Amino acid sequence: MTDLARPDRAEVLEMLAAFGQRAAEDVPDELGSLELTWLIAEFEQRYGIEPDLDDEAFEAVRTVDDAVAVFRAAVLAAGGAASGSGSTAGGVAGAARP
Repeated sequence: MTDLARPDRAEVLEMLAAFGQRAAEDVPDELGSLELTWLIAEFEQRYGIEPDLDDEAFEAVRTVDDAVAVFRAAVLAAGGAASGSGSTAGGVAGAARP
């Protein structure tokens, strides 16, 4: 069984690769705001969890590794038991706080 409590860099790169229909190895490390917005929507759809990102936290996510950290925190804050798309309801308060 996949450890859904720990979205990793490879999974985030896979999600980003779908944005722009490119290979994962062609995804740059730095994220633009449009890519990040799309990535967050993809994460929410896949995990059923809304990471709590205020404007400051959103602007702090600049790289793939930053996004991985935010998503891991969101899943762990939700109990770490997400089992796939749509399985966990509601938002996650404080998930993006370092």
